[in-house]
Amino acid sequence: MATMQTGLDILRRRTIVDCDTMDEQVARDLGPFQDCTSNQAIAYGELSKPEHIGLIRNSISDANDLLPRFTGLTLEELAVEIAMVRLALKIAPHIRGHVHVQTNPYYSYSTESTIVNALRIIQLFQHLQPGFEQSRVCIKIPSTWEGMMACRALEMAGVRTLATTLFTMSQAILAAEVGCTYIAPYVNQLKVHFEPGFTDPNKLLPLCVAIQKHYKSINAKTKVLPASLTSTNEIYALAGVDHITIAPDLLKQLSQPSSAPQMESLFDSDVPPAISVAQQSFVNDESAYRIAFTRDLHGASEEKLTQAINIFCDMQDKLVQLMRSNLD
Repeated sequence: MATMQTGLDILRRRTIVDCDTMDEQVARDLGPFQDCTSNQAIAYGELSKPEHIGLIRNSISDANDLLPRFTGLTLEELAVEIAMVRLALKIAPHIRGHVHVQTNPYYSYSTESTIVNALRIIQLFQHLQPGFEQSRVCIKIPSTWEGMMACRALEMAGVRTLATTLFTMSQAILAAEVGCTYIAPYVNQLKVHFEPGFTDPNKLLPLCVAIQKHYKSINAKTKVLPASLTSTNEIYALAGVDHITIAPDLLKQLSQPSSAPQMESLFDSDVPPAISVAQQSFVNDESAYRIAFTRDLHGASEEKLTQAINIFCDMQDKLVQLMRSNLD
């Protein structure tokens, strides 16, 4: 009798599957995964678990020792970054590719602060696990103009980056121009995960297809890695995308033995682009970029980015408070 396949088995034939979690057990039990993605909300959810109290206290102790090396941040902020790196290092043995750590969202509109933060995260990996390959670290940076200018400088310095909270073709065009390793288009705006009952009326599944087709047409090195998915149907619709990152609950659904899903992928049809592909360069024209972004969906896309940064700042605040509550 043939072994019944899972949705994950079928998906992996067409797309590289990543896990969107900082839970080591998920990476170990539901793999193999290529990359492991995360953000401040995921980090807060994981660090709030009682079993991580020792990791938190060790991170605070390390922050005490290392704080003199790093100017301009608090003990708690440094402890948050150390804790996120520790979680990533725990997952690294269970994945094949990159561990992704997101910069502090409070730096979203500062190129300099984002670069400094990214390089500090790289240093923390080296401090906590000497010899850990820098090439396995990918820094997630919100897709503001300033964030993508930081990505350009970091990629030139050999640091891999992912432009996250991406909602438009103009952001995608700029991300490819600055040389990001990945982009993460958010299929659903971030608040779907935080506001009970809210459903995104404008899911960006077709945009993911349009971006990947555009990237292939210009031979971009940047890979499309959709995020913020809410159902297995959305995941199946993206079969054929470069990468896809999936949260634990959806991974568990996909890993159940079942009959092969009717996988109706948008990559198998001639889906019209969600917005027209502007054959345009933005990297040397900040004003043109900002206008194109502001004008997308009459400002709705810019609102989604602002909302996402707000939510991540709220989660950063919660992480800082979690550290503060564990100070001696």
